[in-house]
Amino acid sequence: MTKPQRAADLVAQRLYEAGCRHAFGMPGGEVLTIIDALEQAGIAFTLCKHENAAGFMAEGAHHVTGAPGILVATVGPGAMNGVNVVANAHQDRVPMIVLTGCVDADEALTYTHQVLDHRRVFDEITKATFTLTAEGADIIADKAVGIATEGREGPVHIDVPISVADAQAAPRRRRRAVAAPVTPAPAELARAASWLAQATRPVIIAGLDVLKDGSAEVLAEFATSRGIPVITTYKAKGVLPETHPLALGGAGLSSLADKHLLPFVRAADLVICVGYDPIEMRPGWREVWDPEVTRVIDITAVPNDHYMHQAGLSFVAHTGATLQALSGAEKPALWPGGEVAQLKADLEAAFPRDEDWGPGAVIALCNEILPDDTIATVDSGAHRILLSQMWRCAQPKGLVQSTALCTMGCAVPLAMGAKYAAPARTVVSFSGDAGFLMVAGELSTAAELGQNTIFVVFVDASLALIELKQRQRQMANRGVDFARHDFAAIGQAFGGFGHTVTSRAELRAALHEAQTASTFTVIAAIIERNSYDGRI
Repeated sequence: MTKPQRAADLVAQRLYEAGCRHAFGMPGGEVLTIIDALEQAGIAFTLCKHENAAGFMAEGAHHVTGAPGILVATVGPGAMNGVNVVANAHQDRVPMIVLTGCVDADEALTYTHQVLDHRRVFDEITKATFTLTAEGADIIADKAVGIATEGREGPVHIDVPISVADAQAAPRRRRRAVAAPVTPAPAELARAASWLAQATRPVIIAGLDVLKDGSAEVLAEFATSRGIPVITTYKAKGVLPETHPLALGGAGLSSLADKHLLPFVRAADLVICVGYDPIEMRPGWREVWDPEVTRVIDITAVPNDHYMHQAGLSFVAHTGATLQALSGAEKPALWPGGEVAQLKADLEAAFPRDEDWGPGAVIALCNEILPDDTIATVDSGAHRILLSQMWRCAQPKGLVQSTALCTMGCAVPLAMGAKYAAPARTVVSFSGDAGFLMVAGELSTAAELGQNTIFVVFVDASLALIELKQRQRQMANRGVDFARHDFAAIGQAFGGFGHTVTSRAELRAALHEAQTASTFTVIAAIIERNSYDGRI
C-alpha cells in the first residue's frame, strides 16, 4: 500500500530532484513536518546553533555541490534570525530555499504569540516569496527552485503553515524543461568578433556569473588561446588559475591593488566583462572606462540596471556559449609593451609574501602549506581585503566569502558547510577575532559533525578596518577595541584542538598537525595592532 504523501513531502522530493542533499537550521514545533519530509526524501538535516550560521552553512554546501542551499527556520524569532544570511544570499547571488514554519491563517486571526508576516519581511531580500498550499505544493516548490537558479541566482522563501505541511497532497504538474543557453544574435556576434580582432590591449573582467554558468573552463581557454589577461572579482577568483601568467588576481575592495589595476584597465582598448557583477566592487570601479572611447562588451545574466558602467555591446546571454561563439576571432599581437608581466610584478611587490610575521605572513604560509584544492573562506574585515589579494586560487570557488553584503561572522559557518559537503577536502576559514566571537558557538556543531576543519583567527583585539578608517578621518578611537581572548582555549573547550601562534615556525607546525587531526583546530594568530596599515 502506497503511503499518502504530505504537502511537505512534495516540496522535499522536488528539492531532492534539484540536487539538494543537505539542509541546515534549528527546529521548532512549526517545522517538524518539514524536517521529517526532508530526511525521508534523502536530504540530511543538520542542527545548528543559530539560523544565521545555518544559512551560511547551507551556502557553503552549495558552493561544493552546486545545488541550492536549504535553510529551515521556525516561526517568528527563528525566521528573523535568518534575515541577515538571506539578504546576503540575495546580494551575493546564492540560490537558497528558505523554509519557514508559520501558524495557520485562521489561527493567526486570534492568536498573536510570535506571529508576524514573514512574507512581508522576506519580500525585500528574496527573488520571490510564497505561502505553501496543499493543492499547489509541487508547483510552488518547482517555481521556487526555478526562480532561485535561473537568471541571476538568489534566495526564495516558502512560508509553510502547520496544517498545510501535514495535509495530504498529490502532484499536479509536469516539471518545466530547462532553458537552453542563450547566445547573442549573429550580427552582434560579428561586431564583437570584429572588435576582438582589432584589439591590441584587451582585458577580461570576470565575475561570479561565470561560476553560475559553469563557464570557467571555456573562459580559461578563450583567454589563454588569445593571450588576454584576466582580472576577476573576489568571488570569481580561480576561474583562471592565479599562478597563470595572464591571471591578474582579484579586484574589489583594495585601494592598494586598485592603484595598479585601474590604470591598466583604463589603458585597454577593449574590455570584455564576462559575467561581471559590479555589486562586488568598491566605488572606485564606477565608470572606470569611457564607453565612447573604449570598446566594451558586457556578457551578463540580466540587463544592466546598476549603471556602475556602460558597454557598447551588451549581451544578456550565457557566458560560456557566447565566448564559444566568438572562438573563431583572429588573434592579434597583444599588449606589445610587456604591460601584463609588469603589472603582475607590481602586484607581487605590493603584497609581499616574505614578511617575518604579520597577517601577510599568516596568509602566505597557509597558502603555501595547504593543498592546492583547499577551500578557503573568509569573513569581513581588513584581513579579508588582504587575503583576497594574496590568496592564490588554483581553481574556481577556492575562496568563498560575503562579497556584496560583506557580513561579519560568515567564514566559520561557510567553512563548516563546505566541509560537510566535501569531507575529503581541506577546508580553512580565516576570521577576525570579532567575527569569530559572533559565531564561536558553532564550534560545538563542528565537533558534533566530527569535522577537522581549520579555523584561523587573526587576533589584534580591534575592529582593525574600522579603526583604520577612524584614523584616516582623524577621529578619536571609539567603539573599536575589545579585550584579548584565548581563542585556542575556546576551541579546546568545545572539543577541538587549539594553538596560539606568534611566528611562522609555530604556524607551520600547527597547520601540519591540523591537517591530520581527528577534529577541528582553532589557530589563533597573534598580530600587532595597525598591522594592515599600508597593506590594503
